[in-house]
Amino acid sequence: MDTLATLALNRDGGFQELRGGNLGVRLATSEEEIRAAQALRYRVFFEEMGAHPSEQALKTRLDADKFDEIADHLLVVDHARSDRAPAVVGTYRLLRSDLLGPKDRFYTADEYDISCLTDFPGRLLEVGRSCVAREYRSRAAMQLLWRGIASYIFLHRIDVLFGCASLPGTAPESMDEELTWLYHNHLAPPVLRVKALPERYVTMLRTDPTTLDRRRCLSKLPPLIKGYLRLGGYVGDGAVVDEQFNTTDVAILVKSELLADKYYRHYERRLRDALD
Repeated sequence: MDTLATLALNRDGGFQELRGGNLGVRLATSEEEIRAAQALRYRVFFEEMGAHPSEQALKTRLDADKFDEIADHLLVVDHARSDRAPAVVGTYRLLRSDLLGPKDRFYTADEYDISCLTDFPGRLLEVGRSCVAREYRSRAAMQLLWRGIASYIFLHRIDVLFGCASLPGTAPESMDEELTWLYHNHLAPPVLRVKALPERYVTMLRTDPTTLDRRRCLSKLPPLIKGYLRLGGYVGDGAVVDEQFNTTDVAILVKSELLADKYYRHYERRLRDALD
């Protein structure tokens, strides 16, 4: 089986598939595979999580937007599910700053002022649209996604990873503890502190942080957000209610340590431990 350590030694070889049993993680290589990822996103976001589909999405049963056309799509595939083509059971959308045209912008810019990032003299990677099929929501599939992201970061020499991470529901008052905990303990430093757009800004400091129970707050956070935090991630200033997707979003930022090869094994270990 390929490992991150052996894979990453040759950037010129591109992104190679990583395997874990019947599951593999790799980039989509065809329109058919991208549509399979969009279909999975539709099932998870709209059929399972209660998001509100547009007329087009309802007709096609695909979660698709303009960003899909320029992004890379990380896939977890089950090689045992089909004789014709592996089944897509997990996905993550990856959008690098160098893939954007002069008139393009990141998805996150619809919710946050990210000028502190776009002015940053380094390579950016926006991550989003993460989901895993219900029957595959185990350590194995999520670990493969993290390993895939780590490889992608290394191969493309990414400096900062960022994106919107979601808490379920559109009532911030029901998330007072979680949002306050994130703001009080994990607010990004000023140089990386993106801020929710004024018309969408929801304050995160919603209760007295000294009264919060750490274990209780962490137990309420989605596993994906906890994974980012365990990697040393930060949150931006302000939450955003996304009525369409039935979520309350926070901006997540992780400054990569993968530029220097000597940090690579260390970072791989941190990624693995993030799911413990």
